[in-house]
Amino acid sequence: MTYAAEYRRSLEDPAGFWAEAAEGISWIRRPKTVIDDSSPPFYRWFPDARLNTCYNALDRHVIAGHADRTALIYDSPVTGTKRSYSYAHLLDLVARFAGVLQACGVGKGDRVLLYLPMIPEAVIAMLGCARIGAVHSVVFGGFAPAELAVRIDDARPKVIVSASCGIEPTRIVEYKPMLEEAIRRADHKPDQCIIVQRPEAVAEMGELDLDWATLMRAGTVPAAGCVPVAATDPLYVLYTSGTTGRPKGIVRDNGGHAVALNWTMNAVYGIGPGDVMFTASDVGWVVGHSYIVYGPLLAGATTVLYEGKPVGTPDPGAFWRVIAEYQVNVLFTAPTAFRAIRRQDPDAEHLKQHDISSLRTLFLAGERLDPDTYAWAAEKLGVPVVDNWWQTETGWPICANPRGLVSNDSELPIKPGSPSVPMPGYDVQVLSPDGKPVPAGQEGAICLRLPMPPGTLPTLWQDDERYVASYLSAYPGWYLSGDGGYIDEDGYVWVMGRTDDVINVAGHRLSTGSMEAVLAAHPAVAECAVVGVADSLKGQLPRGFVVLKAGVDTDPKQLSAELVAAVRAEIGAVASLQRVDVVPALPKTRSGKILRKTMREIADGLTPVVPGTIEDAGVLDRLTPILRADS
Repeated sequence: MTYAAEYRRSLEDPAGFWAEAAEGISWIRRPKTVIDDSSPPFYRWFPDARLNTCYNALDRHVIAGHADRTALIYDSPVTGTKRSYSYAHLLDLVARFAGVLQACGVGKGDRVLLYLPMIPEAVIAMLGCARIGAVHSVVFGGFAPAELAVRIDDARPKVIVSASCGIEPTRIVEYKPMLEEAIRRADHKPDQCIIVQRPEAVAEMGELDLDWATLMRAGTVPAAGCVPVAATDPLYVLYTSGTTGRPKGIVRDNGGHAVALNWTMNAVYGIGPGDVMFTASDVGWVVGHSYIVYGPLLAGATTVLYEGKPVGTPDPGAFWRVIAEYQVNVLFTAPTAFRAIRRQDPDAEHLKQHDISSLRTLFLAGERLDPDTYAWAAEKLGVPVVDNWWQTETGWPICANPRGLVSNDSELPIKPGSPSVPMPGYDVQVLSPDGKPVPAGQEGAICLRLPMPPGTLPTLWQDDERYVASYLSAYPGWYLSGDGGYIDEDGYVWVMGRTDDVINVAGHRLSTGSMEAVLAAHPAVAECAVVGVADSLKGQLPRGFVVLKAGVDTDPKQLSAELVAAVRAEIGAVASLQRVDVVPALPKTRSGKILRKTMREIADGLTPVVPGTIEDAGVLDRLTPILRADS
C-alpha cells in the first residue's frame, strides 16, 4: 500500500490498522480489544492482551532459528574495544542478569534505575528488566547528583545499576562519587547497587554495592524466564530533561510500544531482519531506547552501540568507519552531529577513505534540520536524507518520510526543512489560539488529535493530573506538542521551533527558526542560534549567534553585516535582527539540543536553571559576557 492509503486507513479505522500491526508481535494472550476509549482523555491500547517485550526482542528470534545472527555490535573508540553478540549470546546474558535482579528481590512492577555509559551492560540491564516485568528508568550517565537524586525519589528504585566511570574523549568521568552523593541527597534509598567496574577507573565498593562481573558468572544465580505482563503495564519511565522540581516521568507501556516500534522498523526506516542499524545517540535518550535497543531487536535486525563522538574519536571520519566496517544500512543521528562533522571536514575528505556503499538512508532527528545541513549531507553521502520529528513523549516519529511506504522518491519527495508528512496514527493539525485548525501555510501550535497511536505516553508516572495539565488542557481533545509551525498545501509539516521560541517584535510574532535557516545558509556558518531578548521599546528583539566552519577566517563585523542583510532580504525589516555575534561554541545538551531558553534568560539578566543534561557548562560561562553585552 502507498503512504496515502495507509495514512487514511489509520485515521478512518485505527482499530483495524493497529490490530493488523499487532500481528507482528508474539502474544501470550492475543488482544481482543484494540483500544479502550472509555475514559478520555486517557486511552489504553490492547487492554486485554499479555506479552513479554524481552521475549519479542530476543527469544522469538532464537526459537525461529536465528540464534547465530548478530544482535548487537559494541564499538568503543574511546576504549579501543569492539565486540559482537549473537541473539543467542545476548539472550543468555539478559536471562542471567534478569536472574540477578530476581535474586536481589526485584519483581514485576518494581523499578530499577540505570545510570550507565554506552556499554553493552546498559542494553543487557534494560532487557533484563523487561524480562521479569520490572520497570527500568535510564538516567543519562554522568548526570549531576542533584538531578539524579530527584529521579531516585520519583521512581523509588529497588536497585540501581551503574558503572565505575564513563569515558569522554579527553577525560574520565567517575560515576560512583556522583551516585553516592545522589543517594545521600535522596529521601528514597535503594536496597542495592550493582556496579560495572571499568579498568579506566575502578570504584571503591560500599556496603550496598555488588559487583556486576561476580554476579554474572555462570551458575551464580539461575537464569530467569519471561514473566507475562499486561500490554498496559509500564515497560519504562524516562524523565524529560531540564525540568525543575519534580521531573516529568514519561511512561511507556509494553504492548503499544512493541506494536508501534516493530511497525516503524520497516514502514518508516526500511529495516528488516538481518539489516544493520547504527543509531548514534545514547541509551539515556528516547532515541536510544527506541532505536538502539528495542526497535532493531524487535525486528530481528543488528544494532550498533557506539561509545564515541562524531568528531574527536579520533576524527570526523568516525561515522564513516563504523558504516564501512559493519555494513550499516541505516544511520540515525542528530543534525548537530553532522554540523560538527561538516565544521571540521567541510569537503568530506575523511569520507573518501571509507566504502559506505551499504548505506541506504540517513535519518536525522532531535532538533530542526536546517536546509544547508540537509544539502551537505545529501550531496556528500548520495543517499536519501530523511528528517523525522518526534518527542520523548511520543516514542516514535510523528512525522517522517517513510521508506517502507513509498515505492520511489517521486511519490513523496523530500522537501529540505520539513520532516515531511504525519505518520499513520497521528492526526496532526495546526491550531490557532482559539483552538481551530488554520489554513495551509499559516503558522500556529502543532497539535495531535486524541487518541494518539500506540507507543505514545498514556500518562506521566504516578501523575495523571499533571499529564492533563501539561499536554491536554490547552486544547481539549488535543495533545499540545509545544512546537509551532505550519502545514503546507501538500500536507507537509514544517516545524519552526518550540512555541516559546516564537518572539514578539513590536506586535509581530516571528519564528526564530526562520531566521536561523537564513543564518545557516551562509557558507561561513557551521551552526547558529537566534534568541529573543527583552527590549524596552519593541518588547523583544532577535539576536543571532553563529559558530564558524573550521578554517574560515573572516571579519566578524563584516560577517554580521552580511547576515543581518540576508535576514532582512529573506524575511523583511520586520525581523529587526540587528546584531549577530561570532562565538566559539553554542551551549547544548548531550543529545545536541541548543539551550536557547537558557541563552535567552542570561541575555535578559536572569539567573537561569541550567539543565543537568548540559554537555559543557564552560560554554555558558564563556558566552555569558557576550549575551549580556548591550545590543
